[in-house]
Amino acid sequence: MATAIALSGRGRGLSTPNPNVGCLIVRDGRIVGRGWTQAGGRPHAEAQALQEAVDRAHGATAYVTLEPCFHFSPRGPRCVDLLIRAGIARVVIAARDPDPRTDGQSIALLQSRGIRVEAGLMEMEARDAMAGFFLRQTTGRPHVTLKLALSLDGRIALADGSSRWITSTAARAHTHMERARHDAILVGAGTVRADSPRLDVRLAGLENRSPQPLMLGSGAPPQGWQVIRGPQEISELSCVDHVMVEGGAATAAAFLRADLVDRLLLYRAPILIGTGRASIGDIGLDRLEAAHGRWHLQDSRMLGPDRLEVYLRNRSA
Repeated sequence: MATAIALSGRGRGLSTPNPNVGCLIVRDGRIVGRGWTQAGGRPHAEAQALQEAVDRAHGATAYVTLEPCFHFSPRGPRCVDLLIRAGIARVVIAARDPDPRTDGQSIALLQSRGIRVEAGLMEMEARDAMAGFFLRQTTGRPHVTLKLALSLDGRIALADGSSRWITSTAARAHTHMERARHDAILVGAGTVRADSPRLDVRLAGLENRSPQPLMLGSGAPPQGWQVIRGPQEISELSCVDHVMVEGGAATAAAFLRADLVDRLLLYRAPILIGTGRASIGDIGLDRLEAAHGRWHLQDSRMLGPDRLEVYLRNRSA
């Protein structure tokens, strides 16, 4: 299942409006088929894995990160039917599908056909890998990652706005990898006017995975960009399950103030700037105790001379 979850990451930022699912077909202890949701949402992970496995799928076990789809679609067959027709003997599912068109129905159908079903294996890891899909299904909005590149004293630029480059080549390369995993990337109108950012992916082999650029604010955006006037409007974006917010301080504060940030990427360079531009503006905090307990550290690593810290928002559901 861990391998299936890793495979699902290949479709993140490309598979929307469908979830980025991963699937492995295993027979006699050997992987005979693998798949992940392709660009635009088709083919599904199960269809791709079964196509690779061919007749070796009969009597095999399918490991899938999300309950196979149950609802009919003009874009392709139901994955639950594909598994049944292939003669799969056992299906191991990480997470049940919250979409009411499936939600438990595929599990029931598989079991009615005599297929063993086990659900819940590495569920939290699978949900994290498909965070945008689950948030869209349960709250109606995409998953939001806020990225900040800052000095040790929390500055993102000198007082005159100079900010190239605070972090190292390794940290910037990691940022581009993160961009490739998102459907859309957002900056404020002030950043657009001041910096004319490209917001594309500049890593060899991943150039075609550049996300949709978004501008928060008012005014005419660059060609090919979309404009939203407030953080809450991300819920209205079509085919966007993962949004990456990159700048600037007022935009970061707006999303934090609206409590719409689910994940923080903090790239800390080993430099001190002193008087300069703060990384975040006013987030509406009126009591210090209210700042505690909101975030927990998920990951920390060195990227060249810089340290990356990844924090997740603590939420009750």
